[in-house]
Amino acid sequence: MINILMIEDDPEFSVFLGEYLEKYNIKITNFEDPYLGLSAGISKYDLLILDLTLPGMDGLEVCQEIATKYDIPIIISSARGDVTDKIMGLQVGADYYLPKPYDPKEMYAVIQSLLRRTKKLNKNLQDGDFTYDKSKCKITFKEEHMVLTQAEYEVLMSLLQNKNAILSRDQIVNECESLSDSYSKSLDVIIGRLRNKLGDDSKKPTYLHSIRGLGYKLAQ
Repeated sequence: MINILMIEDDPEFSVFLGEYLEKYNIKITNFEDPYLGLSAGISKYDLLILDLTLPGMDGLEVCQEIATKYDIPIIISSARGDVTDKIMGLQVGADYYLPKPYDPKEMYAVIQSLLRRTKKLNKNLQDGDFTYDKSKCKITFKEEHMVLTQAEYEVLMSLLQNKNAILSRDQIVNECESLSDSYSKSLDVIIGRLRNKLGDDSKKPTYLHSIRGLGYKLAQ
């Protein structure tokens, strides 16, 4: 199933689109509040559909924040048809601008096109000592395949996709389906196991850094 994050303040429209896309094994999770959308564990979704007219925060700001932090295709779906909004949306990180109203068939076609393109680009990504293939849930470290549990894979992938950025415990947990409580010791145990598999020294780490009071960072 394809999982899509939608940030749209019109619940009737999101339900209408969701019911249509469900026929194609596509599930939409919508947040009317952009702040909730930003903390929804964005990395676990395959694509984002974003409105521009949102309560408390302009959609262009949301687009820019997500595009700079996450590797996710973004479709702007908006009734704001001014050419300036279209240009700004594409400049701050959107992959496509689809003005409302539109036939849901058109949205489906755009989704398929972007996901095909993303799959080709992300099939085997090289990032320093790491190579990963999300389609196969596979991570290679220094040309050796890493044997990981599901939770270890999710945590490491979350850190890889946000490399050199500090992720809070809450952010990591939100992006990992295998974890549910940022206050439990399970995340610390997983980080410890990942350090062992990377040959990392917890006191002088090369890769996995604990940032006191803030969270964790994968650096290289």
